[in-house]
Amino acid sequence: MSLMSVSEVADYLGVQEIRVERLERESLLVAKEKDAEGNPLFDSDDVRRYKELAERLGGI
Repeated sequence: MSLMSVSEVADYLGVQEIRVERLERESLLVAKEKDAEGNPLFDSDDVRRYKELAERLGGI
């Protein structure tokens, strides 16, 4: 399991960081841990699966 920060997820998905934070609040992307500052960290496999699903449903 490789963890990704909010900014890494935003770059991977091609969206703004605020969008990633909203996805986490809405439980569409579930954070596995929090970093030292309390920011969410996401499993890279979960992020990849979310991107595949979102693309099948018409985009992110």
